[in-house]
Amino acid sequence: MCQLILETKGLGKYYGRQWAVKDVCLQIPRGKVYGLLGPNGAGKTTILKMLTGLIKASKGDIIVFGEPWQRKHLERIGALIESPALYGNLTAGENLLVHTKLLRIPSKKIFEVLELVGLENTGQKLVSQFSLGMKQRLGIAIALIGEPELLILDEPANGLDPVGIQELRELIGSFPQRGMTVILSSHILAEVSQIVDCIGILSEGMLRYQGEIDRRQDLEKLFMKVIRGEIND
Repeated sequence: MCQLILETKGLGKYYGRQWAVKDVCLQIPRGKVYGLLGPNGAGKTTILKMLTGLIKASKGDIIVFGEPWQRKHLERIGALIESPALYGNLTAGENLLVHTKLLRIPSKKIFEVLELVGLENTGQKLVSQFSLGMKQRLGIAIALIGEPELLILDEPANGLDPVGIQELRELIGSFPQRGMTVILSSHILAEVSQIVDCIGILSEGMLRYQGEIDRRQDLEKLFMKVIRGEIND
């Protein structure tokens, strides 16, 4: 049986009388890439915000690293949720330096993560002059700076061109070999089909399907069947 690094039980979030996420029971195996899939508005980002403490769940439980979720666990989690928060008047290295000081991490890690995401040659270029894709890469670098056990990425391919998406795919696929588990949300199936080991498919705030996947499987066909209600886990 696979050891779980994270599990949710009956996780839900409502605003007013409207449920954004309802009774979601995720099971994230350690050392895998887990694809959280669904159309826009399905509840993916809401779930990831609850997992990282950005918003509080209305109901349910989150178990992470074998314990009920606590703020101390964030030291072992790296995350890029929506757009990265960056200092436009600083360079990529200076942005990372801020985080190394906050997290009390040796500054020698900065070049390592910049090289990992392909930003090692940006020099003194200010982040305000970066393309959207470069900013996205820097956001991932910030998520990696603390050497997290669990990496949470929300639509990380936003703003990347086809070459950038392929490079990102290869990068994410290498993370389990570095001891990381990845939760990757996306509505672009082609982006994740070649790297995920397990998937959860959301529709209208509910988890409609969850399980391991064969990368030779037609993920788009499975996805559409689940969204249309033709398959239930």
